[in-house]
Amino acid sequence: MRGRTAVAAAMAGTLALTAAGCGSSGDSEAAGATPPPAASQAPSTRPAPPPKEPIILAFGGDVHFEGILRPRLNNPRTALGPIAKKLSVADLAMVNLETAITTGGTPAPGKQYTFRAPATALTALKAAGVDVTSMANNHGMDYMESGLRDSLAAIKRAKLPTVGIGRNAAEAYRPYRVTVKGNKLAIVGATQVLDDHLIQAWTATDTKPGLASAKDVPRMVQAVEDASKGSDVVIVHLHWGAELEPCPLPRQKELAEKLIAAGADILVGGHQHILAGGGYMNDAYVHYGMGNFVFYSANGKTAESGVLYLKVEDGKVTKDKWDPAQISGGIPIPLKGAQAKSAVQRWNNLRACTGLDARPTG
Repeated sequence: MRGRTAVAAAMAGTLALTAAGCGSSGDSEAAGATPPPAASQAPSTRPAPPPKEPIILAFGGDVHFEGILRPRLNNPRTALGPIAKKLSVADLAMVNLETAITTGGTPAPGKQYTFRAPATALTALKAAGVDVTSMANNHGMDYMESGLRDSLAAIKRAKLPTVGIGRNAAEAYRPYRVTVKGNKLAIVGATQVLDDHLIQAWTATDTKPGLASAKDVPRMVQAVEDASKGSDVVIVHLHWGAELEPCPLPRQKELAEKLIAAGADILVGGHQHILAGGGYMNDAYVHYGMGNFVFYSANGKTAESGVLYLKVEDGKVTKDKWDPAQISGGIPIPLKGAQAKSAVQRWNNLRACTGLDARPTG
């Protein structure tokens, strides 16, 4: 999170999201005790909790640092280019980190593509304004358990909150909790996409490290119910859907309904490598596919990218805005003018096959 005094003004000016504005103990005294002096009988006071202000959340899609992107890590502070300003204006920003963080390990067997990046990838994300990532995806353990150990060690050193991965199931499904401007957030990450021959090896259990699997629906429901306890807003980051398919699969819709019933307020995810639709399911916000964000092979539709902004007030999303970008040289370049207007219209049109509403209905 950023303690920026100009965040609200920046959001109002550049994103147009803020049109509407984110006693005594009672114990009895022991018999025969001498009453204390009257002055000492003033009731103790507890500090009032901070007021909940409207907040802006920002989400980007899939990130790795393969191929032409690797040299950008030579200067991590500028690795994400101009899109960093779009992330930094939010009160909290999140992306999907689709790579193992290691320089060693053994490539996962039977995979066409395996991704890994040095720990400077985490430095680059933090420098760009990213506050939390998810590594629950079909590349998070591309370099198997040795790579996973390296990833967990790098995350700890970098102090970049990362969900959906852990030394066991309890850790992998555990929410990241943070209070932002008085709003208590709980963020969970999980993947519904795993190679069939790697499901057992990659899924975290009570005794084995790995990823949080959304294939185990009862476990996911429990994770969201646990996250909702003591929270104002529950965010679930999901790796889901079919590659190059802009419309949600039945299993995505079914999972969304169950997780919202369990207490999720925001569901955001990806995997398709193209943009998919988003909108409201009652009073919860669902986005089925954020597309690529920092990705080496993006071109055509896979190069359509951007930042999703959600305004949260009193525990619910009240506004959403898409700020479009086009990936060039592996990094998203913000669009302007007529190009941006056209891209936003295409993004809005993606909602047609989702069954979601353009505005909250709850």
